[in-house]
Amino acid sequence: MDRKTEIDNMEMRLQAMESRIYGERRNKVAKPVKCAESLVRVQAALANTANKRERVKILHKKIEDLLKYLDPQFTDHIAVPDAMKLEFILAEEDFLLSHATLLEQVSTLQPLLDSNYIRDVPEHATKLQRLSQIHIKEQDQTETQSQEVKKLFEEYNKMMFLLSKQFTQWDETLRKLEEAKGIRPVE
Repeated sequence: MDRKTEIDNMEMRLQAMESRIYGERRNKVAKPVKCAESLVRVQAALANTANKRERVKILHKKIEDLLKYLDPQFTDHIAVPDAMKLEFILAEEDFLLSHATLLEQVSTLQPLLDSNYIRDVPEHATKLQRLSQIHIKEQDQTETQSQEVKKLFEEYNKMMFLLSKQFTQWDETLRKLEEAKGIRPVE
C-alpha cells in the first residue's frame, strides 16, 4: 500500500513537472507529452544510430581505454619510469627518514594529547579569557605607572642638575671671597 502511494505521488510530481515544462501545449494526438517517454525515444534513437555506424561502435569499445588515458595518474606512469621514481625516493631519503622519526615521536606522544589536561582545555578557556583581560588591564596600568615614574625621574634629574649648578656657583663665589680675604682653601 505504501509503495503504491509513493508511485502515485511520483507520477503526480512528474505530471506537475511536465506541465511546467510544456505548459498547456499538447502533441498531435492531444495527449500530454511525457518526459520519460520522450527520453526513452531519444535514447533508443541514439542507440540505433550508434549501432548503425561502425565508427561509433569502435568508439564505444574504446571508452575504457579513453578513460584510462584521461586519468592523471596514467600520465605520471608514462612520463616517469620506475628507475626515475627510485632516484627521486633515494634523493629524498634524508627528508623521508627525518619525517619518519617525527611521526614516531608524534605517535609516542599521542597519549599526552589524549590526556585529561588537553580534554579540559575548553573548560579552562573562559578562565583564560578572564585572566588575559586582567593581564591586559594590568599592562595598561603598568604603562601608565612607567610614564609617571619616568616623569618623576626627569624632574629629579632636572632638580639635581639645578642644585649641582647652584652649588657650583656658590662654590665659585665662596672661592672668590676666600681669595679676596687671602684664605687658602683646604684640599
